[in-house]
Order: sequence, then structure tokens, then C-alpha cells
Amino acid sequence: QVQLVESGGGLVQAGGSLRLSCAASGRANSRYAMGWFRQAPGKEREFVAAIGWSATNTYYAESVKGRFTVSRDNAKNTMYLEMNNLKPEDTAVYYCGTDRTPFSTAQAVARLGSFNFWGQGTQVTISS
Repeated sequence: QVQLVESGGGLVQAGGSLRLSCAASGRANSRYAMGWFRQAPGKEREFVAAIGWSATNTYYAESVKGRFTVSRDNAKNTMYLEMNNLKPEDTAVYYCGTDRTPFSTAQAVARLGSFNFWGQGTQVTISS
């Protein structure tokens, strides 16, 4: 069984930055795509960013492109989300997920329902 634990959320002002981490345990995750989704109050969970089993393969939602960067460190079994120029509309609970099928691309997992394993989420709040 795969466990995912997010960390790094918090409260920052608009224009600020945060770095989220997602630590995986239970298996070596290097062959599996990972990604971030978020859910704001009263809204559906939406895709944010994903990274394929190859760390050079990434994919972003249009709303975060150019501001967020997803990366992974397979030696640490951890994925990161660097978030810059944060906006109030980025406020949400951020969840990381990973796939059951190896060697998926970031594009292939950029839709809700792709991931079999999820973390508990970390709150990100951006004040205006």
C-alpha cells in the first residue's frame, strides 16, 4: 500500500511563494507518475500539475502555468510543487496523488480519477 503525505502549506500574502512536498512510502515511486490537485470550498477538485515517471515530463493547468513548477526527487521518493506569484484564487486544499500503473505520462494522469493513491491534503491560503 502506498502512503502519501503532503506538507508545506500555509498562509501567505498575494504575490508570495510556497513550496509543497509530497513524500511517498510503501514503494519506490520512481516509475510512477505523480501530481497535484486542489479543491477550494464549494468547488470540485481540479487538476494543478503532474509529473511523469520521467522527471522531464511535466504538465500544468493553464491557471498555474508560468507560476508553478512541479519536480521530483526519486532518491527521496518525494514530489514538490514550487508556487510563485500566488493569488487569492489559489486558495485551496492541495492534494498529491500517484498512479497504480507504471510509466504513465504527466498528460495521461492530468484528470480526476487517474490516481489510485492520495494524500490527506495541505491547506494553502492566500490573503489579498
